[in-house]
Amino acid sequence: MEERTRDYLRGRFRDHYRRTSVTPPPSANEREWGYIPWRAGGTTMIRHRSLFDLGELGDFLARERPRHVYFSAGRYDDPGAGSMGEKGWRGSDLIFDLDADHLPGVTPGEDTYEEMLASCKDALVKLLSFLDGDFGFEELTVVFSGGRGYHVHVRDPAVQELERDARREIVDYVRGIGLDFEELIVRETVAGLGRRTPAEKRTLDVRGGWSKRAHAHVVALVEEVVDMNDEAAIDRLREFDGIGEGKATAALRAMRENRDGIEAGNVDVHPAFFSLAKRIASESVERDNAPIDEPVTTDTNRLIRLPGSLHGGSGLAVQRLDREELEAFEPLIDAVPETFRNHEITVELPESRRVELGGLSRSLDPGSHTLPEYAGIFLMARGWAEKGRE
Repeated sequence: MEERTRDYLRGRFRDHYRRTSVTPPPSANEREWGYIPWRAGGTTMIRHRSLFDLGELGDFLARERPRHVYFSAGRYDDPGAGSMGEKGWRGSDLIFDLDADHLPGVTPGEDTYEEMLASCKDALVKLLSFLDGDFGFEELTVVFSGGRGYHVHVRDPAVQELERDARREIVDYVRGIGLDFEELIVRETVAGLGRRTPAEKRTLDVRGGWSKRAHAHVVALVEEVVDMNDEAAIDRLREFDGIGEGKATAALRAMRENRDGIEAGNVDVHPAFFSLAKRIASESVERDNAPIDEPVTTDTNRLIRLPGSLHGGSGLAVQRLDREELEAFEPLIDAVPETFRNHEITVELPESRRVELGGLSRSLDPGSHTLPEYAGIFLMARGWAEKGRE
């Protein structure tokens, strides 16, 4: 990046911070702070700073106009100490990071930025279903990262003192790691007609958790195949590993004869159907798990982007999101800072690029282009363009 480009971005970030009020996180003075300035030769972070070291947050942002700004998940006795051992850990928020580049089914370079972020929002919805429904967390903050995804900050008192191993268990749960179908099964002893010994009935709990997710996929398959003709239905069931024609035929008959029981959670209607349900549950993990960045959640000392700041790799806002507005949120429109709207600038592109931002969708050839400022800043922040001479 040329010095002229850095100077321009640094100046416009300053203008943004002068016009914008940024709310610090709870217990801001107990957290470590870090930032990356606009400097030649790389993105070296300045960290191990306390809020006292930085000064009033708004003044610091306008004065330093940093490229990236972070604060720690952890709270400390001495957040500005130079080593983690000296800080005196008090507790940490539980942080989840979803990055579009790392999602299954997303191919960077083939999928557009908009498509990648849409996939990331779908993953966010899955994550929130765990945090709301399975864990019952109440103090959640959802944040668009300003770049490739979303962050969720959990600040319930119950999570603050969790060590890494306990946080690892939460990661394993939302990822479905090590999930055993047998552990989802509820076993109930029932008296069998004409039997001398009690029988065992196996069901999936439909009230919540991974059991409910597995059951939803079981029921969806039942609804898909029961009204098919026999040949089509059996062919569909044989798509599952280990399900041959005999098991498929028996499972289909059990589905048609016990539909109400299956919808109530019963998976013991026939051994062939039980085998099929076990395979469906395995697939439900692949479909329903939340593909979070695991090391972020287990790290009690992690630095995370400051909501309200600007992302130095895109020029977009790191934006807190109310849950009610999440569905309608369009990051490539709604996270464009007002400071960068209503102006045009000239940039120089060394190679062809496509920009999709703020409602603009355009393929750009190498050379000089006059664009809305937010699009020019995006290209420059990405390292794809240099500031042109006006």
